Amino acid sequence: MSKRIDAIALAVEKTAECLAMHLESIPVIETFHGQVVWEGVVEAFSLIGHPKAKKAYGWSYQEREETRYVAVLEIPPVDSPVAAVRASIVAQNRPKA
Repeated sequence: MSKRIDAIALAVEKTAECLAMHLESIPVIETFHGQVVWEGVVEAFSLIGHPKAKKAYGWSYQEREETRYVAVLEIPPVDSPVAAVRASIVAQNRPKA
């Protein structure tokens, strides 16, 4: 596995609090009103020992000069890599309380 996938796996394991095994890499392009709002590769992981989720999705991105990691568990309504990206976009754009 690549260093990138290893780092994403660690983020998934930290979020899920269980072991994660890499399954596949899925290219995702998310658009809104005809404009690309997110484009990248989402890594899919099988979760071992999580009480609710069997899978999780993760990816990395650059913010300034720092690499950030996102991990989303496959718990409804998240049921695919695309849904994971959408859930992350919504969460990032939600007003802070």
